Amino acid sequence: MIHELPLVSIITPSFNQAQFLEKTIQSVLSQSYPKIEYSVVDGKSTDGSVEIIRKYAKRISWFVSEKDRGQADAINKGFNRAKGEFIAWLNSDDIYLPGAVEAAIKVFIDHPSAAIVHGDVLAGNMDDRILNKISYKDWGLPGLMEFKIIGQPAVFMRKSMLDKAGYLDPAYHLLLDHQLWLRLGQFGEIVYIHEPWAMARFHVNAKNTAMAAQFGDEAKRIVEWMPTQPGLREEFKKNEKAIKSGAFRISARYFLDADQPKKAFSEYWQSLKLHPGTALQEWHRILYSLLATLGLSKLKKIYLDAKVRRYQHRAKE
Repeated sequence: MIHELPLVSIITPSFNQAQFLEKTIQSVLSQSYPKIEYSVVDGKSTDGSVEIIRKYAKRISWFVSEKDRGQADAINKGFNRAKGEFIAWLNSDDIYLPGAVEAAIKVFIDHPSAAIVHGDVLAGNMDDRILNKISYKDWGLPGLMEFKIIGQPAVFMRKSMLDKAGYLDPAYHLLLDHQLWLRLGQFGEIVYIHEPWAMARFHVNAKNTAMAAQFGDEAKRIVEWMPTQPGLREEFKKNEKAIKSGAFRISARYFLDADQPKKAFSEYWQSLKLHPGTALQEWHRILYSLLATLGLSKLKKIYLDAKVRRYQHRAKE
């Protein structure tokens, strides 16, 4: 029996990122999957973004350019209008790799109880040069509760379960995606596929470098929120120290990415005191933050150069 292919809804929130937006749009419109409903929700950009969107208006299902209350509000507008059985959002500085949507839908079909399916993410710079491949693991809900982060650009959701879980919480601005995964994970399986589905651009205006301190604040708020959730409460009781340690660890990582090693080491120290096994999963980052705090700043360039060389070497194999 031949079944009709399910509709997939993709939403791109956009605000003053014209330098990246066109490639983002093209990466969606060039997907091999034939049934995509694509929406672009612009926050009244003034940098030429609207002209780019209009260039593709005939191939976009719906777009709007109006003031909003931030990223969560923009994406939720798209969620509210979406008709697809499956749904995702792709930020305006990220791109899908060829075949990503088709691959994700095949996983959903093979896993009818899945709420989320996700793949790996390539890290690129402003010129689309690939710096690294970010691979994840099959962490499931317990791992996500310990702040093992998955790559948002490579996440797809089952719309019926998203409707049950609720949309993005506008009270969160940085870890809004992670908090949503935790809600969705209470309704269905989280399935990981070890292949790259998207590329995320890392640049000076990216949130992970510009607002490092607030990531930690939001992680700690999520820790306080978890025991209020029926589907998380028991796991939280069993692994409270590891979960709290994970919040400090993710806070430290963002401080390190923002070139604030002293603050990073302070957060890693709190993580170590709570649950050494959780903190020491990033022992190399802890060591680097300590050495950089002691004034060995040249280590940063050596570390980053070595990381790029390792990725390039693996890519040639």
